[in-house]
Order: sequence, then C-alpha cells, then structure tokens
Amino acid sequence: MTFNKRYSNLLETNGTRLCVGLDTDLAWIPDHLQAESNPILAFNKAIIEATSDLCSAYKMNLAFYESAGMKGMEALQGTLEAIPEHIITIGDAKRGDIGNTADHYAQAMFEFWGFDGLTVNPYMGTDTLETYFRYEGKCIFVLALTSNPGSAQFQRITTDGKPLYVNVIDRCLEEFGVRDQLGFVVGATHPNKLGKVRSRVGPNIPLLIPGVGTQGGDAGGTVKANDGGVAFVNVSRGISKAGSGEDFVQKAREATLDFVAQLAKEDPDARVRMAEAAL
Repeated sequence: MTFNKRYSNLLETNGTRLCVGLDTDLAWIPDHLQAESNPILAFNKAIIEATSDLCSAYKMNLAFYESAGMKGMEALQGTLEAIPEHIITIGDAKRGDIGNTADHYAQAMFEFWGFDGLTVNPYMGTDTLETYFRYEGKCIFVLALTSNPGSAQFQRITTDGKPLYVNVIDRCLEEFGVRDQLGFVVGATHPNKLGKVRSRVGPNIPLLIPGVGTQGGDAGGTVKANDGGVAFVNVSRGISKAGSGEDFVQKAREATLDFVAQLAKEDPDARVRMAEAAL
C-alpha cells in the first residue's frame, strides 16, 4: 500500500491530521510511573492507549530514546510495537550522510525499526536522499523551514533569488518528482510561508508540520494554510505534558480532543469525532 493511501484510510477512520509526538523525557514522567521497569515505555503505552483513535500518526524524536541508553532503545522498540499497525509512525532522526552511510541509516530506520516515515537533513546534497526511495510505502520528510526561532539564520537566506528553503524544495522536486515518498518539514510557526509551500508542491506531497501548541503555532491557521493537502500536524508537549499526576492519561486525552477540534474547524475533509470519543 502506498504511503498516501494509508494516510487517506486514516483520515477516513480517525478523521484528523493530528500527529502525536512521543518525545518522552524521563525527567517529567509522573512519579507513580518512575518505579516501573521502563518508565518511558509505560508512559508511552498509556499515551498511545488514550490517543490512538484520535490521530493519524505518532512521531518519535530519537534523541529522547538514545539519551536513555539501552532502556531507551527498549522503550523505542516497545513503543513501536504498541502503536496500532494502521497508524503511521515517523522517526524524527534528521539523518543526513553520503553513500554507504545513508544506506545504513535507511536500513536501520525502515527495516530494523520499521518506521513508515523519517526526517532527513538535505545539507549534504540530494544524492544523500536517493537510497531512501528504494523503500516502497515509506516517506522521507526533508527539512525545509523548521519551527525553531533560529531557522531564519540559514533557511531563509536568499540564494539564486529565492530563500534557501525554497531552493531545497525545488531541487528535490526537480530531482525526484512529485511522489508520496517525498515530503517536507515546514513549521506551523510560519503560517504564511506554509501556505506558499503547499501551493508550490501541490496537495499530494506530504508535509510534516511541527510547532503547534507549546512552540506557538496555531492549529486552525495551520490547517487553513495546508489547504487540504496531505499533512501531519504534530503536537508533542501539548499532549504528553497536559497532566503531571496520576490523571495524566485523562488530561492527555482531553488535550488531544481539543487539538482535534481546533484542526477540524478549518478542515472540511476531517470529521469531528468529539461526540463519539468518550473521555
């Protein structure tokens, strides 16, 4: 099954473009889970159980798992196993290297871990991206215009009469064409530019859109700028840190329902499921 077909199926069943970020920091896991053999995994399983009917994807930033050593790797494996098979998984690893190294990055992320999507850094050139397209049904999200304040330092520098991030997008499209294996990362903190990117790439190029919630991006404005295209609007801390006590699961679900409702206000393709979703 193609990547976009899976996405379309999820939009039909779960009715939202929401992506839940599982960037789990051991330091803020509720106290009652700290005694678990693997607190990160216990926390993630609880969040997944509370949100899997309300999202289209889960994104895991690998830094949060790598920093926890072997326990973190065990947590990552267990988390991927706990996510329902029909939900898309995105490895936020920002990989970027040449030739043989890129081959091994692709093998690790798509074969060993089994992620459906992966964030990649294009700084070393489009030849570093070629290997990922060997994996049918998978998608790479090329860093274009990220949500952090410092993104302007490099990504918006004018080169050949265009901002660098636009050159990145254009060059990737020239090299690889419009395909659902090629996506881009564009932050929700740049709604006007997000709309221009969507117009530039068309509706079928997947966009991973971080920055809604804690980073200040507006959910409704993001969906409006996306204009019905294939997109994953990521919320991490706004959901996972919604509660800090024994009621964190309920708080996470309440926050997820709120974000789903915010997204649906500007999204004619998504169904508001609040009436059916029991807290």
